[in-house]
Amino acid sequence: MALAFIFPGQGSQAVGMGRELAEAFPAARAVYEAVDEALGEKLSALIWDGPIETLTLTQNAQPALMATSLAVMAALKEGFSIDVTAAKFVAGHSLGEYSALAAAGALSIDDAAKLLRLRGQSMQKAVPVGQGAMAAILGAEEAQVQKAVEAGSAAGVVQIANDNAPGQIVISGAKEAVEAAIEAAKADGIRKAMLLPVSAPFHCTLMQPAADAMAQALKSAAIKAPAVPVITNVTAGPVSDPEAIRAQLVEQVTGRVRWRESVIWMAGEGGITRFAEAGAGKVLSGMLKRTVEGVEGVALNGPADLEAFAASLKGNA
Repeated sequence: MALAFIFPGQGSQAVGMGRELAEAFPAARAVYEAVDEALGEKLSALIWDGPIETLTLTQNAQPALMATSLAVMAALKEGFSIDVTAAKFVAGHSLGEYSALAAAGALSIDDAAKLLRLRGQSMQKAVPVGQGAMAAILGAEEAQVQKAVEAGSAAGVVQIANDNAPGQIVISGAKEAVEAAIEAAKADGIRKAMLLPVSAPFHCTLMQPAADAMAQALKSAAIKAPAVPVITNVTAGPVSDPEAIRAQLVEQVTGRVRWRESVIWMAGEGGITRFAEAGAGKVLSGMLKRTVEGVEGVALNGPADLEAFAASLKGNA
């Protein structure tokens, strides 16, 4: 079975994530310790003990989710001799792209943690609270959503931010423009369009100040060729060149997360038949089922998940 590791984005965080892994595998604990040291604070204590309101803050959630994804990969390697090269590709949703890059050796844990802390802070600062919004448009085709976005743009910036799965698209922009797009969507017969409880309008052009901050930080970041190709959000295709990765991490801040297309490419041209979601929750596994048929998705959250996954790989060997 051709395998891809996929890494979740913001929204998958939960208090206690990764604790069992850290207790069972020294290598997983070492990942959390490395992130704590890189950030100069006990992020691990927040991850395991909460409160959820503080963990959910963008500047905390981003490095916390990356740490948990890398803890899964470290536990797989330590406990079951499975590393990233067991996969044909890696991919991550939004911030999960940093997890994918670090898992594939393109970024160090230290750099990934610091970059994600900056990314979270910069994205939050880019637009004052209350001036931006995001909304989920459910049960609609991309063309329908684009039509609603064009109608809403008369009131300001609004664009498709995340193309997650068939019938699950997220829009982002100025609050008035997003609200106008919601009304246009409902007038066009789209069954469900609703504002999301987020603190900033991610993945739209209003995030340009954050993109500028990331461009400056990424100039000095050491990026190596990944051990396996990364399917990036902005291209929905494979990238291995370090300079292309650097440029696309900047573009990703304001650009669309082309997740649906990424999954379709991996399952089609990439020949992937199995996706392993490494980290917290199973959001991506759920999207997978709605996107392509005939592939398997498995969420790797705790020790029992890893054990079952390792046994299944051995059975297919």
